[in-house]
Amino acid sequence: QVQLVESGGGLVQAGASLRLSCAASGFTFSTKGMGWFRQAPGKEREYVASISWSGSSTNYSESVKGRFTISRDNAKKTVYLQMNSLKPEDTAVYYCAARRIIFSDGSSLRREYDYWGQGTQVTVSS
Repeated sequence: QVQLVESGGGLVQAGASLRLSCAASGFTFSTKGMGWFRQAPGKEREYVASISWSGSSTNYSESVKGRFTISRDNAKKTVYLQMNSLKPEDTAVYYCAARRIIFSDGSSLRREYDYWGQGTQVTVSS
């Protein structure tokens, strides 16, 4: 069965860095586009970053561009989100997601993802 397990969240001060990991199993990870989303209390789940199946194409929301970097290791079946210069407004539960379409790019649209992890909490204090 498909599993996506996020890790690496925590409580940090503004300006600090964190690296989130998402370990995948139960599907052919190396052929699927992946994404990271986040949801703050009382807000909709929003797009953060995405990466194509090969890792050759990445995209970011405007709010994190230049601070966050998405990457993947297909041999380890893991996608990462390196988060630098964290701000209090980055506080949220972060979710990774996988597409089912083979050889897919990433996407900024929630509806284009078929599998979701349970999330990891990131809290940034001011």
